[in-house]
Amino acid sequence: RSVMERTVPALKAVPGKLKLEAVKQENGCDVFETESSGGVLTVRGSSGTALCRGFYDFLKTNGLGMVAWDNKDIRWPARIPDTPRRRVASPFRHHYYFNAVTYGYTMPYWTWERWEREIDWMALHGIDMPLALAATEGIAVRVWKRLGLTQKEIDEFYTGPAHLPWQRMGNLVNHDGILNDNWHRDQIAMQHNILRRMKSLGMKPVCPAFSGFVPQGIRRLYPEAKLHRLGWGGWPQKNAAHFLSPEDPLFLHIGSLYMEEWQKEFGKNTYYLADSFNEMELPVNTDDPKTRDQMLSALGEQVYRSISSVNPDAVWVMQGWMFGYQRHIWNADSLKALLSKVPDDQMLLLDLAVDYNKTFWHNGMNWDVFKGFFNKPWVYSVIPNMGGKCAMTGVIDFYANGHLEALESASKGKLAGMGMAPEGIENNPMMFELLYELPWREERFSPDIWLQGYLKARYGDDLSPEVTEAWRALEHTVYNAPKNYQGEGTVESLLCARPGFHLDRTSTWGYAKLFYSPDSTAKAAQLLLSVADRYKGNNNFEYDLVDIVRQSLADKANVLLEEISQSYDRKDKDSFRKQTQQFLGLILSQDSLLSTRKEFSVSSWLSAARSLGTTEEEKKLYEWNASALITVWGDSIAANQGGLHDYSHREWSGLLKDLYYQRWNTFFEQKQQELDGKLDKSTAEPIHFYGMEKAWAEKSKTVDVSGKNGPSVIETAKTVYRSAVE
Repeated sequence: RSVMERTVPALKAVPGKLKLEAVKQENGCDVFETESSGGVLTVRGSSGTALCRGFYDFLKTNGLGMVAWDNKDIRWPARIPDTPRRRVASPFRHHYYFNAVTYGYTMPYWTWERWEREIDWMALHGIDMPLALAATEGIAVRVWKRLGLTQKEIDEFYTGPAHLPWQRMGNLVNHDGILNDNWHRDQIAMQHNILRRMKSLGMKPVCPAFSGFVPQGIRRLYPEAKLHRLGWGGWPQKNAAHFLSPEDPLFLHIGSLYMEEWQKEFGKNTYYLADSFNEMELPVNTDDPKTRDQMLSALGEQVYRSISSVNPDAVWVMQGWMFGYQRHIWNADSLKALLSKVPDDQMLLLDLAVDYNKTFWHNGMNWDVFKGFFNKPWVYSVIPNMGGKCAMTGVIDFYANGHLEALESASKGKLAGMGMAPEGIENNPMMFELLYELPWREERFSPDIWLQGYLKARYGDDLSPEVTEAWRALEHTVYNAPKNYQGEGTVESLLCARPGFHLDRTSTWGYAKLFYSPDSTAKAAQLLLSVADRYKGNNNFEYDLVDIVRQSLADKANVLLEEISQSYDRKDKDSFRKQTQQFLGLILSQDSLLSTRKEFSVSSWLSAARSLGTTEEEKKLYEWNASALITVWGDSIAANQGGLHDYSHREWSGLLKDLYYQRWNTFFEQKQQELDGKLDKSTAEPIHFYGMEKAWAEKSKTVDVSGKNGPSVIETAKTVYRSAVE
């Protein structure tokens, strides 16, 4: 009831107009029912989240509003319409949410206030199995101190807040700051609030367990300990994690200590996450299957034992990204070995990226390759966002009915849940709305029909034809990458790229080649602009207007850069000058447009980071950490032109003007001088973009660029788009 009243405050003023009732699950899966009569809404559900999902379904089905993070737009009437009983049963026991790295790309600086809004969002969308990883480090520090590690040895193990997901998975250590007692105290307090609220709604949070990674100071305390030094992503040795061999008795000892400390602080939980080799090679000879499988069998047994020795009812949860990403390691034999000594009902595998298997890697579905996951329960999941990038992305035709392929498969084994594991959230709201309706559908449906209902819920029943036509243009282009597309479904904006000619990507693993005509996003932008005045004040419409105009300008820039590259190749200095000024103008126009919405402002991200600091030193450290993640990512590898720079690039105001514009302007000026004969190309000093990025990340940026007192969203969008096309 509290979730519903926070969603629709008018309900508080009319007690008796909302009735909540309990019903039983169906085949172990959640159910909800809704009906309204005489101005009274009755919602029935088999859990707290099922009740909330039913309430939200009533809102959307009747065009009464939508909740998308900060863009809540509810149109609750004085008297709700009468509706017949509607019953919906989910075909899945679990409704999963989050990626381990969402805690870096979106959530590292959240307060309880922000978490409360997210848990409300989860409940309304029917999510009952979220990752709950706050305070992972606060509990581990207690274990390290019990073992006798010094504070210095502990500090060298950890990273700044935004990089903690990769520290937890053993990808890197000793990077970007120290986690002090203030951080641990606040995170533990917040985790109490998070778990209390999640469990009060019937959610089944997934909490952390010991994965095998230890501070190198363990060598001092246990000289005979069997440790493996692992590497990831080209990072130097000082940032490489130490993995404690599962064949060492110390593994079980430390794992059990961690579970003891966790339960002592937070009480008993059921689901615990432990990932030991995410995107990393195994510390054994993988060419020797016997040695490999022996180690993996021991690892599975010890992780499970370390959890169950303290909590016999616990279930080990493991992310399965590497099952598709690293098929040179993970095949049917190696995974079978890992699972061989874990009871079937005490493990849950997250098949994290079925969309990558199906539409990008084309390497077969994991439930087929791994023989139904050898009788272990598993969750069907997709990854609709990488790195928190802003681009519209998602293969809507596959998403709409792909889960039915799994439900109907002879190899589905113990398929138990469905959800998604976005690397970043607070973007692309249409795709998130679609994906969390799917776990409540077991019949095929048309995305075209679904989209019409979505638009009415998002903007209101009085829907103009131009709005529908605009979204149809996006649905059949931006949101449907072809089978041969190389870029994981995301068209990256080259406005955010380290400058160069004939670029096909902004980040190492992305792609910037358009698989659709830029006319499609231009058409969508023009159609929305043509009716924008009619929707003035409609928060969801104004957000979408900015986002779609942003996508259109980004697409225009990608095409323009190739024209610039060709002008440079043929030494056409006049065309080059004109085109580069146009490109730079697009960056400034984009910055101006995005400054009208706080969701697209870098100051929102940085202010959140600074706010968690209790001293000026902490504030600066957290701001640097936040700045680095979305630019250089990790300074050690970026300085050497490593692959993670700009991976988490954001088309955000403040960042566009103060960094991306400066990079491109410096690059174009040098190339113009070459064409004008003022600079010898063979002797010109190369531009060190890392230095520019590091300077931006280190600079304090406390100016609010959210545009609260500037022109209206619609006026700015019209002005910006007009200047871009003229």
